Amino acid sequence: MTFDTLAARALDTATSSGASYADIRFDDGRAERAEVRNGDVVTLADSRSCGYGIRALVDGAWGFAASARLDDTGVDETAALAVAIAKAGAAIAKHRFAQAPTERYVDTFRTPVVRDPASVPLGDRVALLLDVERALHATSSIRVGRAWIDLWQTEKVFYSTTGSRIAQTILQSGSGCSALAVNDDDAQDRSYPGDIGLYQSGGWEIVDAAALRENAARIGEEATQLLSAPQCPSGVRDVILGGSQVSLQIHESLGHAAELDRIMGWEANFSGTSFLRASELGKLRYGSPHVTIVIDNTMPRGFATVGYDDEGSKSVVDDIVRDGVLVGFESSRDTARTIGRATNACVRAENWRNVPMIRMCNLNLLPGNVPFDALFDGVDDGIYMESNRSWSIDDHRLNFQFGCQIGWEIKGGKKTRMVKNPTYAGVTPQFWNACDAVADEHSWVAWGTPNCGKGEPMQTGRTAQAASPARFRNVRVGVGYDA
Repeated sequence: MTFDTLAARALDTATSSGASYADIRFDDGRAERAEVRNGDVVTLADSRSCGYGIRALVDGAWGFAASARLDDTGVDETAALAVAIAKAGAAIAKHRFAQAPTERYVDTFRTPVVRDPASVPLGDRVALLLDVERALHATSSIRVGRAWIDLWQTEKVFYSTTGSRIAQTILQSGSGCSALAVNDDDAQDRSYPGDIGLYQSGGWEIVDAAALRENAARIGEEATQLLSAPQCPSGVRDVILGGSQVSLQIHESLGHAAELDRIMGWEANFSGTSFLRASELGKLRYGSPHVTIVIDNTMPRGFATVGYDDEGSKSVVDDIVRDGVLVGFESSRDTARTIGRATNACVRAENWRNVPMIRMCNLNLLPGNVPFDALFDGVDDGIYMESNRSWSIDDHRLNFQFGCQIGWEIKGGKKTRMVKNPTYAGVTPQFWNACDAVADEHSWVAWGTPNCGKGEPMQTGRTAQAASPARFRNVRVGVGYDA
């Protein structure tokens, strides 16, 4: 029996049970992970999960149910349950926002892949990780070295009562390494690339692009040097952030804040609500004219790049902040309609078990026209920071503090001595308005995040925030602030 046959049965059952619209999403996902720690292979995991989720619309209310039973009885029972849940919601709803979509897509999508990870033998993968982890021990101070590879392949087929049939094959890959240096007085860690590794859509070429072997010894040496480095000074200074840290700044202070379900009060679990309001579109100066941030779910190598989202909407490019002004939100069909917009296809589910919801996808700070080295020009007293170590932000996404793994003082336009435990803090719009330069496309990287959490029960999403390094003026730096 094919998915086509089961899907047709599920949709027929849903409509005959009272749904005005229904869709079903089959999801067959495989996840592989290998990790080496201190010379030992500590993880070799290969898991697979296959099932489907059904959405049903009744009188403006949604119902959702999921199952792994791939037979007639399973799809009948699951479709009927989704309709029953929708009817229960409609019976108590004070407002009915949901409407059936009218779009019909018959299409396929496959992540472009240069080298299929399946063609790389497990022995070669482990050998790479062992080499990298060994190189991290550049000095005797390195107590813990780690190296890892993550691979995902997801086969999805989406069907709807409007006649959509969308088949997608999505491949995502990532790898990284980290070193922990310890002495009698301190412990310092360094990771590469960025703070969690390089995660993008694609095949083994993403692992090759991380260049772990070429950088592991340097990471171990930097972790050791941090043990004797002076503490980051405190005060108000200019700050240059490395690209992966800018990526996290986008994620935490714009990505979650611009999710329209949070703004409307429909969602507050895990990451809170938002200080933004729909009435501020086109009015709020979120950042300086150097700041343009766009959704681009079509971007090559974007970790969240797909052909269609999980409610069957086609991926698009859409502005969120244009020349510093707030102009859009991450939305679904229903939320976008409430503010007179069209969806920008930001609805995702972690897997077949989970109800689709608005998720941060590829949310990118467009590169500027300044070479990276030129960011230091004109900075008389500043700090350059790389790779996140800690973060804290309030549940409205407004007040924040971030700590980075490593920093360097900037004096007279030059990067000088290394400093440890660099931190910076700010208020979201003030901070982004302090941005006066973004590095150009030569240092622009599609930084992926494999572990973005949202919802209750929590769903883990894979997102991307492409970014170059950027410069911010007059930022509060360090654990204490000089008046």
